Amino acid sequence: MEQRSGFVNIVGNPNTGKSTLMNRLIGHNLSIITPKAQTTRHRILGILNGDGYQIVFSDTPGLVKPRYKLQHSMLKASASALDDADILLIVTTPEDDTIHLDTLFPRIAESEAHKIIVINKIDISSQPAIEQMVDRWSERIPGGITVPVSARLGFNLDQLLKVITGLLPLGEPFFPEGEISDRYERFFASEIIREKVLLNYRQEVPYSTEVEISSFTEESSIIRISAIIHTERESQKGIVIGHRGSGLKKTGTMARESLEEFLGKKVFLELRVKVSPNWREKVSMLKRFGYH
Repeated sequence: MEQRSGFVNIVGNPNTGKSTLMNRLIGHNLSIITPKAQTTRHRILGILNGDGYQIVFSDTPGLVKPRYKLQHSMLKASASALDDADILLIVTTPEDDTIHLDTLFPRIAESEAHKIIVINKIDISSQPAIEQMVDRWSERIPGGITVPVSARLGFNLDQLLKVITGLLPLGEPFFPEGEISDRYERFFASEIIREKVLLNYRQEVPYSTEVEISSFTEESSIIRISAIIHTERESQKGIVIGHRGSGLKKTGTMARESLEEFLGKKVFLELRVKVSPNWREKVSMLKRFGYH
């Protein structure tokens, strides 16, 4: 049997469901998901092995106009996905029919990669609106294949997967069978904790935080994790901790439960909060947190 393998990179605006789509396609919750825009900050690979094929999906941050160095790093992660893709999945929704960045869209249109326009969230739209989007994207990206889906409900993902596998180039797998990502458990631990911060706090607080794993020790019956939640200001630290520690306790409980589900083992989680002024603008801090 001939083997097909390739990189399928997912790009699009914030809140179009890119992370939900990748998680559903590979069958694992690798990318964190919240209702807030800009939840995804890193480029994350998810690997799907099937009968005669390997797909290396790449979830990327949503396309935004950067206001500080962290967002510049996020934009670079998204832009890099245009350079090494065999297939581009351009994810949009019936309510979101534009690409924010004029400077990046021409690169998407001119890329030599196969292009699939994924119209997501069709379960909350009308048939006429979907048909109009199909027509508009056919004009924007001639030769692109449009596939309407609902990633949340799993609708039409089998058809999307069929289109993807049909476009994969011939080649041997890039990763050993059984691997689901190129990231380590420490990375996913930090992302799971950050997901709970995004869910539990409002306004600018969650966007001004970053999670750093200070220790990760696996024992026979338990994994012991210590993590630091970095904030930019003392006032944000107080909000994260909450009255008598209630906010931090709630975040820790939610994170520990999700970590135990993800890691398949009992977890002891220790959280503390530290003020790291203006970390989103400091190159040294961004490198420390894994941004490039």
